Amino acid sequence: MTVAERLARIRAELAEELAACGRTGGVRLLAVTKKQPVERIAEAIAAGITEIGENYVQEAAAKVALLPPVRTHFIGHLQTNKAKAVAAAFDVVQSVDRPEVAAALAKAADALGKRLDVLLQLNISPTERYGAAPEEAERLAEIVRGHAALRLDGVMAIGPVTGDRAEISRAFALAAKTLARVGGSTLSIGMSGDWREAVRAGSTMLRIGTALFGPRTG
Repeated sequence: MTVAERLARIRAELAEELAACGRTGGVRLLAVTKKQPVERIAEAIAAGITEIGENYVQEAAAKVALLPPVRTHFIGHLQTNKAKAVAAAFDVVQSVDRPEVAAALAKAADALGKRLDVLLQLNISPTERYGAAPEEAERLAEIVRGHAALRLDGVMAIGPVTGDRAEISRAFALAAKTLARVGGSTLSIGMSGDWREAVRAGSTMLRIGTALFGPRTG
């Protein structure tokens, strides 16, 4: 199956799920392109993908230079010593999970003369190492909004690694409730294996890798 065919299938299934939930749309697809060759990413862009997510700065920079214009999201864990490179290479950072990361990104973005869109990363899963606790999110949001070079656009979270669909749904519901408290328009929850639960919880952005490109071989 080609990337374009996979994308068409994802869109059709997403439309069905949205209809079943009584939603009329409002869900963007972020192609997770980690370890994917440029040719495959270009296929996805040609098929209509406009946003891609990468975990590593150097890998992303090498690919983006060879691709048509696309909005880039950093979705990996961010160390403060990488903030300058990330701010320069990406349009959006989805993994702001502590005050020092916000400060480092703001300093870097200010030096570049840009205003950087960011999401708070929440930890809603016992299997996830990173992310701010939901009860700490409002305070972190205040800190982010205190930096003129950053624009808080919502939250991101990774669902629990489990076969218990109810547990996944509860975790995503917590992320949605946290977004309602901190504000913003983007709820980045749901990946290839749990996107249906995410849509039911109100996701506005699905981070799709395997379902779009197939299993990674590298």
